[in-house]
Amino acid sequence: MRKLLNTLYVTTEESYLSLDGENIVVWKDGKRLGRFPLHVLNNVVYFGYKGASPQLLGACAKRNIGFSFFSGHGRFRARIAGESQGNVLLRKTQYRVSDDDESACGIARNFIVGKIYNARWVLERLLRDHPLQVDVEAVSAASSDLANFTMAASESDNLDTLRGIEGSAARSYFGVFDQMVLSNKEFFAFDGRSRRPPKDPVNALLSFAYVMLINDCASALEGAGLDSYVGFMHQDRPGRKSLALDLVEELRSVFADRVVLNCINNRKIQPKHFEERETGECLLTEEGRKVFIDAWQSKKREELRHPYLKEKVQWGLLPHVQSLLLARCLRGDIDEYPPFLWK
Repeated sequence: MRKLLNTLYVTTEESYLSLDGENIVVWKDGKRLGRFPLHVLNNVVYFGYKGASPQLLGACAKRNIGFSFFSGHGRFRARIAGESQGNVLLRKTQYRVSDDDESACGIARNFIVGKIYNARWVLERLLRDHPLQVDVEAVSAASSDLANFTMAASESDNLDTLRGIEGSAARSYFGVFDQMVLSNKEFFAFDGRSRRPPKDPVNALLSFAYVMLINDCASALEGAGLDSYVGFMHQDRPGRKSLALDLVEELRSVFADRVVLNCINNRKIQPKHFEERETGECLLTEEGRKVFIDAWQSKKREELRHPYLKEKVQWGLLPHVQSLLLARCLRGDIDEYPPFLWK
């Protein structure tokens, strides 16, 4: 359990929530784990399957406290809100900002600054931890490029220009991605990003990780009352979760890519976990997916200090925290969206 931004996160899957007077009580196996006054909360985010009492849900709806249900793996299930919760106003603001290129660029710019900044520090961490195993000159040059792209993105006031900067930064980053593969390099050779379909084991892992991260971000956005299909950087397209794709950007390298590399370099994922099809597509086997999902869930339970909140949070809660910060930005509670900046 953790309270951040007037939101209570309940991550103990076997817990049950009930109402006691003006308080939420969290129970597990008949024991009380915590007690939280309703008047200090705006949202409750519950991960698990036992749920909450009807009395508590009614009290939350009456007091305009949003209550979101997620599976233990973070998939959005449902959201309960009172009549005057204000999600309609929030979404109308989201749609207006999305339709105005200047306003959209103001938010998209911070997503991309976060993405490039974080990618650079992934490379810097590589140089610090493995200077004898990598091409220091090539990685240092890519890091320098990303530093310049970060500055350029922060000064961009045009979406097309911003997209161009993001594309150039991605090429620099993936140009040295193979340097981060430190184990079984012959099998896990990486020669550039291939998406549809992934043509080698590393791309198969990256594609699978990005799908999982997009789903986590989409669930978090819906839980915060936002429309995951209406983005600022990514244009609207039927069936595409554009805002989730926006939010994913700043978390790709520091979360998804690092889980992929951890699985490769620590030999959790092995050649037997892949299958190649006649079409040239390379995919994880069912066993490989299970191994990767275990590593993914383990990473989500690790804690870090959030650079904006100055508090410890689980990695798995980052999409939820950033979604709430985005909602606050759209409501005008904070001046601009603060991207997640890792170092």
